[in-house]
Amino acid sequence: MTSLTVDDFDFPLPPELIAQHPAPERTGSRLLHVAGATLTDRRFADLPGLLKAGDLLVFNDTRVIKARFFGVKATGGQVEVMLERIVDATHAVAQIRASKSPKPGTTLKLADAFEVMVTGRAGASGEFFALKLVHRSSDNLWDLAEQYGKLPLPPYIEHPAEGADETRYQTVYAREPGAVAAPTAGLHFDEGMLDTLRAQGINTAFLTLHVGAGTYQPVRVDKIADHKMHSERFEIPVATAEAVTATRAAGGRVIAVGTTSLRALESAGNPDGTVRVGGAETDIFITPGYCFQVVDRLITNFHLPKSTLMMLVSAFAGYDTIRAAYAHAVAERYRFFSYGDAMLLERASEAD
Repeated sequence: MTSLTVDDFDFPLPPELIAQHPAPERTGSRLLHVAGATLTDRRFADLPGLLKAGDLLVFNDTRVIKARFFGVKATGGQVEVMLERIVDATHAVAQIRASKSPKPGTTLKLADAFEVMVTGRAGASGEFFALKLVHRSSDNLWDLAEQYGKLPLPPYIEHPAEGADETRYQTVYAREPGAVAAPTAGLHFDEGMLDTLRAQGINTAFLTLHVGAGTYQPVRVDKIADHKMHSERFEIPVATAEAVTATRAAGGRVIAVGTTSLRALESAGNPDGTVRVGGAETDIFITPGYCFQVVDRLITNFHLPKSTLMMLVSAFAGYDTIRAAYAHAVAERYRFFSYGDAMLLERASEAD
């Protein structure tokens, strides 16, 4: 890792391959099965046939909140606020776009409906702002976000959130509000596929990791060893920890649905492949050379060039394998990013 640079994870991506809308049906996307040097083009609907009874799929059940706001400063200047995290009923951490960065004590009126005060900087490198609700007795930030906020589509999706996005930018199993970006690998699953998987003896379990806006922050250093990951909150329920233990004991495979599920499982992982119960913060930064303890396979979408997620999948499936897989995906016109197609990755030690 000490010698790797951000440019080692770059690749040419024609902009027309960035998916602006989801496939007509959730399971209608394509699936690239990556097993070492073997690359197989499939449909996502083929996934049940690539799994076996006793395998465990672990999903992230976070729900995307309406975290995007437009507003004004007291001086009249325009601002755009993207919540990173709602800390409690009256406090949040956010990104703010304005002609001039607001100073502590600045009041912002959002959605022409309520006010927050900037209390200072937040985040590992001060990239976010701390906000406090200018409180009225009946207000809390969760309700205000739901009532006045807008769905925060990723910056590479060029249209504003539409009615269809309200549904399709949420997983069908989303239930724990708190994310400001969707765990996008899960967008490919519908209720019919979940029923099919369970009927085949493939088990499912859930954890919660609230994806923050920091997921879109670029790596601003040259050497990746110098990068500091943003922190995210996750929770591993007792039932999920027990399911992982049972899967291990029976010889099944633990399959993370999305990099968020993988990061939570590995953050809570034990050397024997089991996981610890409970909630914690994670700033785990997975790069080539990382020793995976829990996850055997990964379902994920195609990621941005030079991103920490490119580094993660390179660690999981192998650097050369991922380079070849992405080159193949571009040549075969796969659709990229949140609304794009998916991959099923075998862990490098198993694929070799």
